[in-house]
Amino acid sequence: MEKLTCFKAYDIRGKLGEELNDDIAYRIGRAYAEYLKPKTVVLGSDVRLTSESLKLSLAKGLQDAGTDVIDIGMTGTEEVYFATSHLKADGGIEVTASHNPINYNGMKLIREGSRPISGDTGLRIIQQLAEENRFPLSSAVAGRYTHQNVLADYIEHVLSYVNTENFKPLKLVINSGNGAAGHVVDAIEAQFKAKSVPVELIKVHHEPDGHFPNGIPNPLLPECRSDTANAVRENGADMGIAFDGDFDRCFLFDEHGEFIEGYYIVGLLAEAFLQKQPGAKIIHDPRLSWNTVDIVTRAGGVPVMSKTGHAFIKERMRTEEAIYGGEMSAHHYFRDFAYCDSGMIPWLLVAELLCVKGQTLGQLVKHRIAAYPSSGEINIKLNDMDSAINKVKQYYLDLAGEVDYTDGITFEFVDWRFNLRLSNTESVVRLNVESRADVMLMQQKTAEILELLS
Repeated sequence: MEKLTCFKAYDIRGKLGEELNDDIAYRIGRAYAEYLKPKTVVLGSDVRLTSESLKLSLAKGLQDAGTDVIDIGMTGTEEVYFATSHLKADGGIEVTASHNPINYNGMKLIREGSRPISGDTGLRIIQQLAEENRFPLSSAVAGRYTHQNVLADYIEHVLSYVNTENFKPLKLVINSGNGAAGHVVDAIEAQFKAKSVPVELIKVHHEPDGHFPNGIPNPLLPECRSDTANAVRENGADMGIAFDGDFDRCFLFDEHGEFIEGYYIVGLLAEAFLQKQPGAKIIHDPRLSWNTVDIVTRAGGVPVMSKTGHAFIKERMRTEEAIYGGEMSAHHYFRDFAYCDSGMIPWLLVAELLCVKGQTLGQLVKHRIAAYPSSGEINIKLNDMDSAINKVKQYYLDLAGEVDYTDGITFEFVDWRFNLRLSNTESVVRLNVESRADVMLMQQKTAEILELLS
């Protein structure tokens, strides 16, 4: 039996050719249909040069199993999330490699209600079926294949999160990274113009291009931020927005072109939601948390910690009926968006906040960054990651810190805390450190832990 290495913890990603090709995509379609027995599945694909072909092979696998396919075209992942719930389909698949290298592609799978399919919610079963490749004869009645455009309904939903009458004149830089975001940005801009909303959009790397002439869009990497930052400064913009390839994450830059860590945006959005719904629950991940917990508690909300990762966050949000959830990695989740993550809703909410509060983004986050300075996520490749983490654990256990094992190890002391965890998606350990209003302490402790790991 052939082992399919493209199946990861949360999704499917692999090198084109041996790890992922049209034949494997067909088998994944058959396996998905065999596992879920869906009547209708929504398909979308990003701008990568192989995405359309892989999507059509997926569709053929689904159709041969008797499943109807609704192809919504070139889309971001969240458009598949939206369409699956909006059309009351039995599942959805987005063909995307997001921010992976150009020789990769992949898929993100969901079931009815836009619920995620990940390692412990069916992905391993689909993998096993695809590897065995022993499917029943093709259905006597093949599933239908239709195209449907849900863009107008999706845009209407996304804009429902803000009151456009609150908007004052704003100049925003939006960098789509030659990925899938451009058509959505254009549609939002058209609605702004139709409603006379005084927002000017300056578009950078706007056209979709699977060759990625300006590099793979991944603003989480510092080397991928300069084009957005420069455009903010050159145009005197109020804010910069940059997306990854399938725009399920958005990254924000202040009026000076300075990158704002996603951690502090979680706090901003949590406060905004709590002003609209006092007492609501807010989900956050354990990597960095003090700022979020402080803001949510002060605003009368209930902070709830969840293990890192979209499948865990979405499940916890449903359990708690939380209105909003945020991860420091720039994933933002919304109850009314089928508990899914969106890259379009956050920047609209922050833009509205700038207008309502009459402050710049830099002003809105400055005192929070000073109150809880953080290291940002540091990724370390190690030969023996488990023993390295254990070494750190034993060192700090002796110092009598408060320890939590929700996700990796988290130690909390009076004035500082850290989280150290194995990545769910890469062969690295991830370190995050924060302190209470003491940049030097945060830096010292970061260096101390890195020394222990070396």
